[in-house]
Amino acid sequence: MNPYINQLHPYPFEKLNQLKKDIVPPEDKAHIALSIGEPKHPVPQLIKATLLENLTGIGQYPTTKGIPALRESIGQWLSQRFKIPADAIDAQSQVLPVAGTREALFSFAQCLIDSSQKPLVLMPNPFYQIYEGAALLAGAEPYYLNTTAENQYLPDFDAIPESVWQRCQLLYICTPGNPTGAVISQSTLTHLIHLAEQYDFVIASDECYSEIYQDENNPPPGLLQAAWEMGNTAFKRCVVFHSLSKRSNAPGLRSGFVAGDAEILKPYFQYRTYQGCAMPLPSQYASIAAWQDESHVIANRQQYRKKFTAFIDILSPVCSIQKPDASFYIWLKTSQTDTEFARQLFARQNITVLPGSFLSRNAHGINPGKDHVRIALVSTLEECIEAAVRIKDFIQYGS
Repeated sequence: MNPYINQLHPYPFEKLNQLKKDIVPPEDKAHIALSIGEPKHPVPQLIKATLLENLTGIGQYPTTKGIPALRESIGQWLSQRFKIPADAIDAQSQVLPVAGTREALFSFAQCLIDSSQKPLVLMPNPFYQIYEGAALLAGAEPYYLNTTAENQYLPDFDAIPESVWQRCQLLYICTPGNPTGAVISQSTLTHLIHLAEQYDFVIASDECYSEIYQDENNPPPGLLQAAWEMGNTAFKRCVVFHSLSKRSNAPGLRSGFVAGDAEILKPYFQYRTYQGCAMPLPSQYASIAAWQDESHVIANRQQYRKKFTAFIDILSPVCSIQKPDASFYIWLKTSQTDTEFARQLFARQNITVLPGSFLSRNAHGINPGKDHVRIALVSTLEECIEAAVRIKDFIQYGS
């Protein structure tokens, strides 16, 4: 057995199930699930139609690298979205389709980390737990970067000791952030790339929430965009992870991509040929259709904005609540422990939210997820409004 298995923490939703165990919620109130970041908006018709048109593809083995048309459509999307010249991204060597970013974020560390060097893998705290599990199973030590209200829910990269940078082999960043929705600025991304050059580590930028943001004229910047504009035209030490799960409401399609430094993606591609997670051909064609269409993405953002406005308008009189820059999460500060808030909210209002401490670790003297809950506004506008009304009653009257 892999000796690192025992270092893995229970997954947040395992903890949540235990927290809710033996609670019988009120039967007169329908359950509202706001704990999981699984979009409930309809899957775009163009994705479903393209899947059906290409079902014969299930009779063929897909290749790990994917069909050229998929890689080219991804390269074109990256170019348009992040203001990179159309010929600057080589779809052959700088793009790899993946079966969703979750498996890619995990497998990337297994390929990259040299465990003989006592490596550190840096990650935000709170975080997507895949970063931690990937680091541990690769034989590395996680190093947690606390994100709090005092630092605008972003890591303070300037506070990291040089001794930590010297041992760093991989830096995970998440922008926009899960669970806070905070966006790392382009100037900070540029600074990180300089640090990666100085200390010889790789940046893995999880950008799966990049297409859900508040200001249509101010989309979140990306790591490759920052690299290009600073003259790092080969995207050295930079790798980004994108997905159709959030952007296109297609979490079950299991479709995403990794893009960036060709010298890193070449051995990662070889690793993936052994890992065996090639995307089925019908999914590849459906993904092409999705990456080539922006109308459904714009409509998607509009739906989230309506939900944020309604949800915050209802709750703002009874608690401190802020609209994030991006993502579909509310990171709510609680007046009692986050676990008790979540437990009692389920018991009294039949609403499930995720305690923030389940997404974070004690580090540098604090647990930055403590006394917060993550609320995913993934359901319909009507259900989100109903949830807000019930949460308001819960905060006001405790029932």
